[in-house]
Amino acid sequence: MGPDTEGSAIGDYLFDRWDPSDVVIEDRGLARYVNLSGQFSVHTGARHANEWFGKSEVNIVERFANQLMRTEEYTGKKTKAIGVIEDAFAHIAEETDTNPLQILVDALQNAAPREEVTRLRYGGISVPKAVDTAPSRRVDWALRNLTKGVMQTSYKNKTPVHLCLAQELLDAANDSQDSYAVNKKNEVERVAGSAR
Repeated sequence: MGPDTEGSAIGDYLFDRWDPSDVVIEDRGLARYVNLSGQFSVHTGARHANEWFGKSEVNIVERFANQLMRTEEYTGKKTKAIGVIEDAFAHIAEETDTNPLQILVDALQNAAPREEVTRLRYGGISVPKAVDTAPSRRVDWALRNLTKGVMQTSYKNKTPVHLCLAQELLDAANDSQDSYAVNKKNEVERVAGSAR
């Protein structure tokens, strides 16, 4: 790394610390949509916006930061959101001695629902029907619910957001019921199971 990129999130390592080449994505359906390759730039300026499936080319950490920016406190504050993610990753690495990118990928795999329910109309009657969830939607769903769980646990709480984020990621990576995202996934799959 040169002096120009010191302390930034650009380079072969995320935040100059964590190597993405060690990360294993076990769910082959999600592997195409969880982007860990190329140089790490966590602010691409939405170059993917007008391309079909362009968001699958965006780094997963940037997409995670974009999801964090949906709430009141972080709306439009990408640098702040990236700082929270970096602090959470540092806490995860310190606590578990594993690559936090692997924890993030495991959390995504455990929080992504495999099937959901849609409504079909037969005559004047709506009938719920279980359908498989597209891989791109699975990743979006997991990212959204992970960040939603973080914001709900940190709301009116003295615990810093980065610690809530680290705990949510660890719980989701361990497939724990303490995770908001895993609970939502199980709820959706349970409803889909009853609608078969």
